[in-house]
Amino acid sequence: MRLLNASLLAILLILQYPLWFAEGSWRTVLTLRKELTLQQAENHRLEDRNKRLLAEVQDLRAGTAAVEERARMELGMVREGEVFVQYVK
Repeated sequence: MRLLNASLLAILLILQYPLWFAEGSWRTVLTLRKELTLQQAENHRLEDRNKRLLAEVQDLRAGTAAVEERARMELGMVREGEVFVQYVK
């Protein structure tokens, strides 16, 4: 009887090994789920960035207001007759 119990226990342990420690085990699944969640968050962030860039490109193509705004902000350009005042903190 002891031999039968020991054999059944050994078979159970052999069958459980792949479930817990081999490739495709629970640990691997949990790790992959965490990686998937992180990648989905990164993809969402990049999609938002792409939407903002697309909107900016469309504004630049549509008219001169966006181009003028960029020239004023990034290059410090002013129109003829305007006075440029800059406050330094």
